[in-house]
Amino acid sequence: MTLEKFIPISNLELFQEIDKNKIPKHVAIIMDGNGRWATKKGLPRSSGHNKGVSVLKEIIKVSKNLGCKILTVYAFSTENWIRPAKEVDFLLRLFEKVLKKEIKEIHQESIKIKFIGDLSPFPDSLKSILYRSEAITKDNKNFTLNVCVNYGGRQEIVKVAKELAYKSFSGEINPSEVDEKLFNSKLLTQGIKDPELLIRTSGEKRISNFLLWQLAYSEIYISDVLWPDFNEFEFLKAIIDYQSRNRRFGGIESLPNESFEDSYCSS
Repeated sequence: MTLEKFIPISNLELFQEIDKNKIPKHVAIIMDGNGRWATKKGLPRSSGHNKGVSVLKEIIKVSKNLGCKILTVYAFSTENWIRPAKEVDFLLRLFEKVLKKEIKEIHQESIKIKFIGDLSPFPDSLKSILYRSEAITKDNKNFTLNVCVNYGGRQEIVKVAKELAYKSFSGEINPSEVDEKLFNSKLLTQGIKDPELLIRTSGEKRISNFLLWQLAYSEIYISDVLWPDFNEFEFLKAIIDYQSRNRRFGGIESLPNESFEDSYCSS
């Protein structure tokens, strides 16, 4: 079965532009704009969140079929607790409802699901389904879906700093041993490669405390589309844009026959 069979006819032209050898293995998404989408349509904000779930299902499918191996989505931040209690309660119940309904299919698709963040404040019923979902899918190899819930990038970095400080104070490690590799091994994303691409919907141009350490060298793609309107077509556009980038990681790309002196003198 060819990949084209997964792509609707209307998206084939975009799909054909994609270099199958340059697919980002890890894509992170800030799914923004559910509430604004609903408000614009005169609907309750809950309608936006419900629609957002169906969009996520579509993006999981297309990213998996394209050859991505990891998708990390920002579902609930540490700052989201300040939203109206009614909306927070709805979101927590939505997480539970969706997982109960979808976990069987997720497992059948050989998708491993992992929840990244501090789960301790959640209701016991929700924590139970989160842990159960992880346990059911832990041996799946084809694709990993990381869902960041009650997650904050600064909080994660502080957590690691405290852990290493305690280990240093107790003599378990020497302060001189603390380097990027050790720090990285203590993150909530330990064992997961950093995202090559971050997509943010709704046009907002910030990363909102999301994966602050892990996004150090990620390409960033901003879509003006609100998350409930984001679809396969928009995702393919993001992949094509990513493939047009020259990822130098702090280096430079020399032009043929150009020396450092020539470039310096002409600047």
